[in-house]
Amino acid sequence: MTDRPIERAEWAAVLALCAAASGTAIVWSWRHGALLNYGDAVAHLHIARRVFDSHQPRFSQLGSVWLPLPHILLIPFVQIYSWWVNGLAGVVPSALAYLAACAGIYRVARHWLPRTTGALALAFFATNPNLLYLQTTAMTEPLFVCEMLWIAVLLVEWRAGLDEDPMRSNRLLWLIALLLVAAVFTRYDGWFMALIAWAAIGFTLARHHQLLSRAFWLASVLVIAAPVAWFIYNAAAFGDWLYFLRGPYSAKAIEMRTSVPGFPPHPGWHNPWVALVFYIKAGELDAAAASWGNALLVLSLLGAAWALVTQRRHTIAWVLLLALPIPFYAYSVAYGSVPIFLPVWWPYSWYNLRYGIELLPALALGLGFVAEFAISVCVPRELKPRWSNVTAVVLFVLVALNAYQMLRERPLVYVEGTKNIDAHRPYELEIPPAIRALLAERPGGVILMITSVDPQIMTLTGIPLRQTINESDLQIYRDALEAPAANAALVLTFDGDEIDHAVHAHPEGLSVYRRFSAPGQPSATLYVSGTPHGTSLNNRAGAVIASLKESP
Repeated sequence: MTDRPIERAEWAAVLALCAAASGTAIVWSWRHGALLNYGDAVAHLHIARRVFDSHQPRFSQLGSVWLPLPHILLIPFVQIYSWWVNGLAGVVPSALAYLAACAGIYRVARHWLPRTTGALALAFFATNPNLLYLQTTAMTEPLFVCEMLWIAVLLVEWRAGLDEDPMRSNRLLWLIALLLVAAVFTRYDGWFMALIAWAAIGFTLARHHQLLSRAFWLASVLVIAAPVAWFIYNAAAFGDWLYFLRGPYSAKAIEMRTSVPGFPPHPGWHNPWVALVFYIKAGELDAAAASWGNALLVLSLLGAAWALVTQRRHTIAWVLLLALPIPFYAYSVAYGSVPIFLPVWWPYSWYNLRYGIELLPALALGLGFVAEFAISVCVPRELKPRWSNVTAVVLFVLVALNAYQMLRERPLVYVEGTKNIDAHRPYELEIPPAIRALLAERPGGVILMITSVDPQIMTLTGIPLRQTINESDLQIYRDALEAPAANAALVLTFDGDEIDHAVHAHPEGLSVYRRFSAPGQPSATLYVSGTPHGTSLNNRAGAVIASLKESP
């Protein structure tokens, strides 16, 4: 490991250049209307907003399937109505996570690599067009990549100081525990990382006869409490401690609804090898131009092998945690109802391709090590330093060419999000104007609709969430399904959803205003009831509805 600390000017240059890259991507995404291309990004903003903007504001509005930390971080920003609608609320936490991740990859690289090759690893990571696009959205991947990197950084530093500075190692142990808790509450990948990382910490302490350390056991309580808290939350809010795994919005339930009987739901289903290959290919496609992916993977593996051979294994081995997404997604695709579709392999589509971005830190660090091998080993001593500098320049040019080629081919994560929004575009163009026209005649009218399928319909209509009765309103929503016309001025249904069934069961007082259709999507129907505003279902809902005319 290198003993020289990173200089302040060096940090300033890193953060300034990465901030410039982040800002450029944000401006591009804003000008191209791409902040909300991902339906999941819109849904994350929607979940964060409804915690306070609902008939019954409460933290159980955070939902059951997606973990809560990304939504909690969004809550302050979605309170600005325009930021919620246009997607800027999602930019702030994602862009900050991107900058922190860039600092993390540079710091972990500089533990072993000199300034030049450390900067090369950073450049490959920070200029990745897929990551740069994701950090302009409310998606969770930038935050989790940031957490992964800083967990790796702190683990390396904790292990390096375990024998020399026990007090500092104890402080780092608490920081590691807090980051693991954050990862547990960000993505389910974090559960796997927390298990492996904490078990490795315990094993290391046992080898050093420090397993009875008070700091370790107290921090263990904190790490274990995180998933337990999620179980308790699901039991208290939804009546089932595994509701996130087997509820109607879980991955398993979605797979059962969308799969065709007699056919495997997706490639890699119950086939770990195919699942593994699909995930690694997703990582290649997210990290490199189409024709460079295999070469990048081989070079990164060679760099990792060289690092393990030449560096002290008790510290370098901790960065192997950056490869944990590989076994996690291999299992998830095979047995966890998590499909990944790639445009280069059957069924030649885009779905969850962005998961491969979690391999970017490992690939970038491996590339930094192979670059150091090329500069320090392959260049003869008598030709240094001139040819070392030439080699470094060539490598930086190749990194720039990779980013340029990916932009020419269009970043696949951006394409994935664009195809997602294209499927819903007809509804988002046609339904909001129709609702606005009806609300002009019924100011403050309440709408009965499912908002989680396409939240943009409601935001483009220009109304707050509390002007709807939706599936997150629990009993209020259930009561409205028993008498739609009596409780809502307008009713929006999609063929086959709960409200559609309720309207067919209780059509009294409803008349069809207009039907809408979009290719590959269930048709939508907008109904008008004889109730101009909608009847409140309890005192709290009534008080909220009465204040709607003063709402933004």
